[in-house]
Amino acid sequence: MRLTTRRFALAAATLAATLAATLPGLTLAAGNEIRIAHVYSKTGPLEAYGKQTQIGLMMGLQYATGGTMTVAGKKLVVIEKDDQGKPDVGKSLLAAAYGDDKADIAVGPSSSGVALAMLPVAEEYKKILLVEPAVADSITGDKWNKYIFRTGRNSSQDAIGNAVASDIAGLNIGVLAQDYAFGRDAVKAYKEALKKAKIVHEEYLPTATTDFTAGIQRLVDALKDKPGPKVIAVVWAGASTPFGALAALDLQKRYGIAVGSGGNILPAMAAYKQFPGMEGATYYYFGIPKNPVNEWLVANHYKQFKAPPDFFTAGGMSAGIAIVEALKKTAGDTTTNKLIKTMEGMSFETPKGKMTFRAEDHQAMQSMYHFRIKVDPAFPWGVPELVREIKPEEMAVPIRNKR
Repeated sequence: MRLTTRRFALAAATLAATLAATLPGLTLAAGNEIRIAHVYSKTGPLEAYGKQTQIGLMMGLQYATGGTMTVAGKKLVVIEKDDQGKPDVGKSLLAAAYGDDKADIAVGPSSSGVALAMLPVAEEYKKILLVEPAVADSITGDKWNKYIFRTGRNSSQDAIGNAVASDIAGLNIGVLAQDYAFGRDAVKAYKEALKKAKIVHEEYLPTATTDFTAGIQRLVDALKDKPGPKVIAVVWAGASTPFGALAALDLQKRYGIAVGSGGNILPAMAAYKQFPGMEGATYYYFGIPKNPVNEWLVANHYKQFKAPPDFFTAGGMSAGIAIVEALKKTAGDTTTNKLIKTMEGMSFETPKGKMTFRAEDHQAMQSMYHFRIKVDPAFPWGVPELVREIKPEEMAVPIRNKR
């Protein structure tokens, strides 16, 4: 009898190992852990974004679990991986997270280029990738698959928000953007959202550009002789931005050319102090949303870090809350198809208020904020004062996938 039992146990263990190796999409019993992989830019050009997202994710998990870091009696374990902002690295790390680390769900990355490389991996392993904060429309558009959800805003939400702030009859716009998925998807969506203003020139520069002289000059040449109001709209992410170069040229005084942009992280918005009255739309600024989740985030972030939460901290927190709320609804069941069914159409409270995963493409529908920059000596950055909240129902965000 003992021999039979031993043989049965050995056969069962062998079968389990075989299934784990050949059917990575299946979630085998993982005891009392739920494993969350966070693949993000711990280093690289978007390191600042990645760090904020990581802090926010952990705060979101803490907030949503009431500090227990457990759901349905299962411990939440976060596995961190550094994609360095490189698509090939992100792709291999996500595969390792799903395959070797047995992650039940993944979050990230910081870069749109990395995200696009990671999408097919989620489909291959049949596991959810919750995209935060990569922005390109194509992530939930033509490159999307059913395993992709996104709490971060997409390029269309950015564009529609900024169009609300800048779509003025007779306005001539020159766009300065980064030459990769984030920049090009953003400009495409912005052009579609504009109904009155006109884009007269598009300037795309490499992401690592530090000398903006030639690009800005081409924009100036395209705009300076146009009648009516003129603006250079900047779509830029990362540590090196064109705002210092634009301010140094004093384009408003010389040519009547204003500068416009969307929201950004606080260090980047230090340059906004050079453009008082500049308008745009932002995803988040800690002083704008008035709700209990944001109050908790601001208070606890000040307590831990002696500073306010930033742009991507709120996004990371939203991702953490979304994961916990979904797991609560499934009673800790991490079966992928059950999570997908649960998350489609799911609403959850975030530092920005309510978000809802749209069933058609799993994009989180959310508010954006029309702002005007005020210079306040108390802050080292240009303060985005709320003009008005642009609610999800006001934004006809296109469904771009081929579902």
